[in-house]
Amino acid sequence: MPNSTEIKGDWEQLKGKLKQKYAEVTDDDLLYDEGKEQEMWGRLQEKIGKTEKEIKALFD
Repeated sequence: MPNSTEIKGDWEQLKGKLKQKYAEVTDDDLLYDEGKEQEMWGRLQEKIGKTEKEIKALFD
């Protein structure tokens, strides 16, 4: 499972993967603001019905 630093480094690629897999995910859901990572994970959890750990596992 990637850590926050790894996610930041590949964020554009990871966003594309999520949007391809889950059509309901929007660019607004994927806004990554420094210090607000938990808000983003919360939005994604609500949208796709998976835990943060499950979502991060998609990036492996």
